[in-house]
Amino acid sequence: MAGRFAGKTAVVTGSGRRGGLGEAIARRLAQEGAAVVVSDIGRSVDPSTPAGMIGGTEEMEAIAADLRQYGGSASIRPCDVRRWEEVRALADHAVEAHGSLDIWVNNAGIGYIMKPLMEVRPEDWSAVIDVNLTGCFFGLKAAAEVMIPQGRGGRIVNIASQAAKSGFPHAQAYTASKHGLVGLTRSAAIELGAHQITVNNVCPNHVTTGLGAWQNEYFAKVTGAASVEAYLAAMAARIPLGRAGKPEDTADAVAFLCSDEAKYITAESMNVSGGEEPH
Repeated sequence: MAGRFAGKTAVVTGSGRRGGLGEAIARRLAQEGAAVVVSDIGRSVDPSTPAGMIGGTEEMEAIAADLRQYGGSASIRPCDVRRWEEVRALADHAVEAHGSLDIWVNNAGIGYIMKPLMEVRPEDWSAVIDVNLTGCFFGLKAAAEVMIPQGRGGRIVNIASQAAKSGFPHAQAYTASKHGLVGLTRSAAIELGAHQITVNNVCPNHVTTGLGAWQNEYFAKVTGAASVEAYLAAMAARIPLGRAGKPEDTADAVAFLCSDEAKYITAESMNVSGGEEPH
């Protein structure tokens, strides 16, 4: 299939929910020729992974079927990114099913455990850090273990957040995990550069996915907004480009960082925030 990513295989974690960032990223890569592994946890396994906030196996299968319409191949692989052996098996699956591993997108994350500081329990903190930061470390390491012996370089992209650069109330663990990705990316990029493997973050502002809709409801109440609509209007008013982010905005940035056009870009944390997060 023609396209920038023809002949390449991409793994996108947390890509098993309709309307999510992961689905948009997987779709964009498939549209440009990549074989794609759709991955999500597949089922609820504990209180921190409620069914309404994760991608189930049937939803993953449906997304993969949609990706095949672009002419390439797509497969699914359930994976709990908190478990090293499952993440390593996910990397092996990419090679076994599609012949190589060239792109790894760490998109899986928990953004639905939001509480005032004094109400955060140790298990809340651990759940978020384990997925958002340790899970990305596992993904990065597993991808590199496959990419290095292949000898053809590679692209690793972490979906961080505006919270990788700014603090937000009720999001202590989330903000800490995303700040941690900046350090992880900078360090890993130095070591993997010799292998022509780039490591970068994409830092979107708020995006109204399924998770984003939950956040809208939550923070509209926390901020005392008259309604969710009023909360969103206030958000848009402080963004120079006048709107919240869309999944496609993040997918566009990921596609660029995975392309040959970005071969000399590594260790960066790219804002995709409509100008809301100026640095």
